[in-house]
Amino acid sequence: MTRLWHFHGGVKPDEHKTLSCEKPIAPAKIPPFLVLPFLQHIGEPSKSVVQVGDKVLKGQIVAHCWGNDCSLLMSVPIHASSSGTIVAIEPRPVPHPSGLTAHCIVIETDGEEKWAKRTPLVDYSALAPEVVRNHIGKAGIVGLGGAGFPSHIKLKPKSIDTLIINGAECEPYITCDDRLMRTHPDDIIVGAQIIKHVLGGAKRCIIAVEDNKPAAYQALLDAAQGRVEVIQVPTHYPMGGERQLIQVLTGKEVGRSQFPPSIGIVMHNVETARAVYRAVQIGQALVSRVVTITGEGVERPQNIEVLLGTPMHLVIDQCGRKPGVERLIMGGPMMGLALPHDDMPVIKTTNCLIVSGANEIPLAMPCIRCGACADVCPVNLLPQQLYWHAKAKDLKKAQDYHLFDCIDCGCCAYVCPSHIPLVSYFRYAKAEIRACERKREKAESARRRHDFHSFRLERDKIEQAARHKKAAARATIKAAIERAKHG
Repeated sequence: MTRLWHFHGGVKPDEHKTLSCEKPIAPAKIPPFLVLPFLQHIGEPSKSVVQVGDKVLKGQIVAHCWGNDCSLLMSVPIHASSSGTIVAIEPRPVPHPSGLTAHCIVIETDGEEKWAKRTPLVDYSALAPEVVRNHIGKAGIVGLGGAGFPSHIKLKPKSIDTLIINGAECEPYITCDDRLMRTHPDDIIVGAQIIKHVLGGAKRCIIAVEDNKPAAYQALLDAAQGRVEVIQVPTHYPMGGERQLIQVLTGKEVGRSQFPPSIGIVMHNVETARAVYRAVQIGQALVSRVVTITGEGVERPQNIEVLLGTPMHLVIDQCGRKPGVERLIMGGPMMGLALPHDDMPVIKTTNCLIVSGANEIPLAMPCIRCGACADVCPVNLLPQQLYWHAKAKDLKKAQDYHLFDCIDCGCCAYVCPSHIPLVSYFRYAKAEIRACERKREKAESARRRHDFHSFRLERDKIEQAARHKKAAARATIKAAIERAKHG
């Protein structure tokens, strides 16, 4: 029996998972057009390597990292999700907190699904970890649990003792990982072994599954055959949070200024592990993912394997859109992003679309200072104070209360009797602080350029005066010599 620990706070929200978890994963229809944003990950956007009118194959790179070397950059390439023709490279609405447009590649699909040449690494264990890591980076794989962190960057650390594959999937409504673990347990386990090899052979590899997913747990247990540990953890939100799951499984706490590799631990999501398997063993780039389509606004909630770039409205329509939809959320209700409309593409970090009815949206009321938010915060923050300072735009005070330690889990908002969207205030404050820092850095850079320009002008002036003085001295000496000759 593996010993488990506990983390502070957390909640047990209504799960709403039975809406979608009992149906098999279905393939999404090939859309007439795919819209692929250059930025679908944390880090620098990719750069287009195609032009309008180009024919592309499925899995072909259409946007690459700066310098064509992703191994050293916080970036990954973007691949064509299906074969077709590039018809536009232009700004389009994208699912992002800013609500702004971003540059995208638009592909008119031909329905043929012709693959580009695939190069699997069949005997990966005989290759150097660096070779396999670069292959994973070129496949465009990022954290598919919703974070979007480039996976090859997380595979750099040395001296890793424990690899954790996160199958907790603690957010309400989301069941894509549950269905994936039931349907493709072997892919996940092989992917975990590949990641373990890239990390230099971690001593321990754990797949963690919440105990509300017995079928997924049993499927993984049957497939593991002792190759990895499969451990059930309590169903308690936010169990799937990186720091919380590490603490429960190992008893180790990741400090506020630390990252998991500093204590010998690396964590990846189960769908990320499957993507690694497909990239290494089959040679498939990341061109699709499983997405949960659920909520009171659809007739047939289910999980669908969707080509990246597919417009969201087509996927929702495939599940049967109901009238009276009030809200669309990408991700879960706790940490998800409310979208203004569904004319946006499914991207690498789209793990769930909640099509919400009117009864699912509570109205916000004033704060009554009950303190329930502080009781459930898994990071031991004071959400009420952060809320007041964020609302008053007192950003320094918000930072004094450790705003950036907030993991946006939404526990505070869930228990709030006034239904205040606390996480939205915290995200706003973080974005404002980052924007101010960028402005300050830009101003500081301009000041340094101005100071250097002034210094250079003064230096040139002094050097010119010195040259003139030197030239005048030479002229005086020359004149004296001439007078002496004729004297």
